[in-house]
Amino acid sequence: MRSAAADDAAVIESSRREPERFAVLFDRHAPHIHRYLARRAGREVADDLVAETFLTAFAKRDRYDLSYTDARPWLYGIATNLVGQHRRDEVRQYRIRQAATAEPAMAGHAERVASDVTAQAMRPLLSAALAALPDGDRDVLLLIAWEQLTYDEVARALAIPVGTVRSRLHRARAKLRQALAGTGAAAAHEELTTNE
Repeated sequence: MRSAAADDAAVIESSRREPERFAVLFDRHAPHIHRYLARRAGREVADDLVAETFLTAFAKRDRYDLSYTDARPWLYGIATNLVGQHRRDEVRQYRIRQAATAEPAMAGHAERVASDVTAQAMRPLLSAALAALPDGDRDVLLLIAWEQLTYDEVARALAIPVGTVRSRLHRARAKLRQALAGTGAAAAHEELTTNE
């Protein structure tokens, strides 16, 4: 049996003979995949989607390219495809977030209050702008901004060329910039558009 520190490719390879070894991959990456799915589809469906992601990965482990030692992009690709299957739920979640009321501010923290109020005011605008993006553009933008994947990792995750990642990201940023222009949403926009 290989050590727990084996790279993902080694874990996947050994899981082909010893299926229980696949649990190492789950332990390593489930928190990241869960966070991504919770942001994309909401916490109430994230647990189910994480389970589906790892069940799909387990079923497809024989086809995993062992030359890649990090399985995260592969898992993000599976998770993104599952989100695509739940697209109607995702749009509904964005609308629910738009309707959410602001949390009460803590007294005595004027700076935090101002920041929270601004963030709460911008959330509906940002959610609407994200929901209006084409699916592929939104997938690329969120994998880069939220999950901090590289262009190469996003290309691998979504099975698209790196050039397509770059063009989708550029298009998504431009559309967000246009949608948020003049709204004072610069901070929210910067959070999604400056991470590369």
